[in-house]
Amino acid sequence: MSGENYGIVVHGGAGVMSGLSPEQQKIIETKVSKTLISAYKVLEDGGSSLDAVEFAVSEFEDSPLFNAGKGSVYTSDETQEMDASIMFGKDRSAGAVASVKKIKNPIKLARKISEETKHVFLVGDGAESFAEMIGETIVDPSYFHSDKNLKRLKKAKSKLAKNNIVEDKIGTVGAVALDKYGNISAATSTGGMTNKMPGRVGDSPIIGSGTWAQNGVCGVSSTGHGEFFIKFQVAKEVCARMEYLNQSLDESATNIIEELELVGATGGLIAIDKEANISTPFNTGGMIRGSITNKADLSIAIY
Repeated sequence: MSGENYGIVVHGGAGVMSGLSPEQQKIIETKVSKTLISAYKVLEDGGSSLDAVEFAVSEFEDSPLFNAGKGSVYTSDETQEMDASIMFGKDRSAGAVASVKKIKNPIKLARKISEETKHVFLVGDGAESFAEMIGETIVDPSYFHSDKNLKRLKKAKSKLAKNNIVEDKIGTVGAVALDKYGNISAATSTGGMTNKMPGRVGDSPIIGSGTWAQNGVCGVSSTGHGEFFIKFQVAKEVCARMEYLNQSLDESATNIIEELELVGATGGLIAIDKEANISTPFNTGGMIRGSITNKADLSIAIY
């Protein structure tokens, strides 16, 4: 099957983007562009979609620009708890991690859980013990320290930020890819919501809600008000409508985001289908997104 359509789509979260200066926009666009080009080269060289999405998401986790990994926002206890998941569409193998505090790259740990354990989902101390056992990179919690995110927490606590739920979704990161062999993969990583209750888990690490990959149909990574994305099983729903209602990728993805808006849920998603068609609908003020396929040149957008 080698040589068929292939490509990758990434997101850096959906939310209120009005506060971004032109300089900040440029910095974000540059980071997304560099990451996309490198991840696409993996696919171009015949690499797997799983490698491409893991690479892209880990690059975003290493950047303070996004609400994942190094840039994660704070809980109400002034700690950071990170969640991530990854899925391979060929056999639906998946790995997920939640509420980890000292894992440099939660997405890498999620993949190791998929490949080196009999489980799909590990949380908290158990996930960190496994990470230590296999030699995954552990960092001191100070690695994630951010004055900017602490200020955001204090603002949220003082009730000044009525939109904090929306604003914090700027940053949840994700990637979906189709490789030359027809394999679809998806990955998502987040620091969650500012001022969230310790132990709160959103949609990002939940297979079917934040992440879904299904060969022959589509791959999805979502970003938004996680509680709604869990209740509506958004990521899986995109592929289900394509499979059972015969909808196109764009029709399915766009309709779901429009329906979420009707129940007051904000967010967006990125998706790719088996032909490397892409869809990136959102119902917020913006969504950091970018894509590159063998059919379409590099595209980066925020609004």
